[in-house]
Amino acid sequence: MYAPERHQQILETARTRGRVDVAGLAKDLAVTPETVRRDLTELERRGVIRRVHGGAIPVERLGIEPGVADREGHAAGEKERIALAALEELPDGGSIILDAGTTTVRLAQLLPLDRELTVVTHSIPVANILISRPNISLHLLGGVVRPRTLAAVGEWTKAQIADVFADVAFMGTNGISVERGLTTPDMAEATVKRALIAAARRTVVLADHTKFGREDFARVASLGLVDTVITDLELDVELAEDIENAGPRMVIV
Repeated sequence: MYAPERHQQILETARTRGRVDVAGLAKDLAVTPETVRRDLTELERRGVIRRVHGGAIPVERLGIEPGVADREGHAAGEKERIALAALEELPDGGSIILDAGTTTVRLAQLLPLDRELTVVTHSIPVANILISRPNISLHLLGGVVRPRTLAAVGEWTKAQIADVFADVAFMGTNGISVERGLTTPDMAEATVKRALIAAARRTVVLADHTKFGREDFARVASLGLVDTVITDLELDVELAEDIENAGPRMVIV
């Protein structure tokens, strides 16, 4: 197994279990503890884990938000299925909002070429994908760009959102729970997400199973404001039922 493959497996395990230990990883990966320690040092340098005595904890458990590059490979297969299912929620024509996030980026890549759509986004990666599409009328919201998410935030962004009303908002989230609804680590990002939800007739949340049960610092919206949640088959059945009982329709793919 090459180092990048080990790094990905270590990160997935840390996010699933909440922590990893050197001895357990050495056994699972069939490498020496010294190799594991070097891997953990590299992952900490990238900002996706934090070393603790005997092992490491994913930054999510510490309330630290990983950057876009570090999130792109996480749950890639699940995000692909979620984005494909989200295509069923598109209007025949009309307008959509695409929030910032790696799953919404994948949805942008999958948008049909034979359908006229107006797309509003504050995400630079989403805009980069759609800017040359002849069937897309792209509206890029300006503001202060957050390096971690490559998304515009701030009062200027919020003011521009107030001028639009779209058919569907496709939203990402860092955390989703029955008690706190949608949450994210950054207050400015939460403010923009809340405004995007208010600017659409329907809200569809795209979230892989690792986002469920997590509660971050800044609250975005209650589940009562969400129409549909699309997630993957790894989500616990009881948790899915709890979310659906709180209001949204659950689509599990």
